[in-house]
Amino acid sequence: MRLWFNTISVWSLALVGILFILFLSLPIATLAIRAIETQAWQALDGDVVSDAIYLSFVTTSISVIITLLFGTPLAYMLARWRFRGRRIINVLVELPIVLPPAVAGLALLLTLGRRGLFGSALEQLDIIIPFSTTAVVIAQTFVSAPFYIRNAQVGFQSVPREIEDAARVDGADGLTLFFFVTIPLTARLLGAGIVLSWARALGEFGATILFAGSLQGRTQTMPLLIYNIFASDIDAAIMTGLILVGFALVALLLSQWLRFQPDER
Repeated sequence: MRLWFNTISVWSLALVGILFILFLSLPIATLAIRAIETQAWQALDGDVVSDAIYLSFVTTSISVIITLLFGTPLAYMLARWRFRGRRIINVLVELPIVLPPAVAGLALLLTLGRRGLFGSALEQLDIIIPFSTTAVVIAQTFVSAPFYIRNAQVGFQSVPREIEDAARVDGADGLTLFFFVTIPLTARLLGAGIVLSWARALGEFGATILFAGSLQGRTQTMPLLIYNIFASDIDAAIMTGLILVGFALVALLLSQWLRFQPDER
């Protein structure tokens, strides 16, 4: 009786799992099937699509560089330093992960917009950020940087103190210790984090459309293009969406490979 009950339980769990896998994967499969049926790739000949693809890669590349330069020291500080308010800072850093994208865009607009907190000061310096390519980069960095910082923290926390102490005994200290000991030991997790951060920046929509708008060749990234041409050119929207899915899939596979490579330490 117990064996029969266990068998039923296993099959029930498997059925629930299969149904949920179908729920998650079937829409993507449908997108691919529709693209093949309609030969949607022919719609990519337009300048609008090529401009959006080019702009997306330029802005996400800049966003990744900014995240690396500023996120790495911050992640190391949060991982290794012990100070009052550290947990609050951690929460603030990771808040954009769960923040509704529209709220993120509104917050950026109220901070850096012409009538925002720093709007008057920026305007006096002849700097106008909203509805510019700069605004796209800022929005992408704002929502994507926490993915890198979280992975980097885990990486820095995983480095045994004994290894760093041994390096100090051998004469390494300061930046030498950081760049030639700590960074190489955390390279896999840092790489996984930056790949996830790039993928999140590539798919950013809500904050960008509020803070940067959707101007062809200037602020219209691939997700914004899908939104704008959905009604007028469904094939171009499908193919652009499929390209985004492809890059997201590659990014996830690469991130998983980096995270679960055997540790050589």
